[in-house]
Amino acid sequence: MNIDEQKIPQATAKRLPLYYRFLEHLHASGKQRVSSTELSDAVKVDSATIRRDFSYFGALGKKGYGYNVQYLLSFFRKTLNQEEVTKVFLVGVGNLGTALLRYNFAKRDNTQIVAAFDVNEAIVGKEVGGVEVYHIRDIEAVKEEKDATVAILTVPSTAAQLTAESLVEAGVKGILNFTPARITIPEHIRIHHIDLSVELQTLVYFLKHYPLDT
Repeated sequence: MNIDEQKIPQATAKRLPLYYRFLEHLHASGKQRVSSTELSDAVKVDSATIRRDFSYFGALGKKGYGYNVQYLLSFFRKTLNQEEVTKVFLVGVGNLGTALLRYNFAKRDNTQIVAAFDVNEAIVGKEVGGVEVYHIRDIEAVKEEKDATVAILTVPSTAAQLTAESLVEAGVKGILNFTPARITIPEHIRIHHIDLSVELQTLVYFLKHYPLDT
């Protein structure tokens, strides 16, 4: 079973990794069951929404008992394809790209940056965080060898569109765009935008207009 087969709302799909991350923490701490209220307090999603999200997948818990942590963890691991390795390219080895390479998803077994790309000859051929840096012109050849389906884009905004087109031509199916540029790509390619300046402005706005109780 996977998210596509269930045709669940996108808002629910976006919350599933959040639930999964907290369930990993619970399992590591030895907790065997959890209520929707406990989940709500931890992930800051109201319990009614959590119950509705879970309901798309059938009976995952029991009334009066809650949810079995091991079962939920196993279920969402399969649902989120965490049992398969997701190979990732990173394009743009500047300050942000370098930081992401050194982090490399904390070397998790199921998500790995397997190659990086740049146009700077000074770093092409070297390794950053244990990941080799190739020239962007070689992306199709590296794609055949590494078979990554997802790419992280951390290039300058002025290069974002052309770089994204190169990724699409190479066969990448999903792009995580860290640039402020809004990129035009074919509809069958999924792109998610992460604009750090917008996220920071949003945070400051909420701090000012929606202060949390202390």
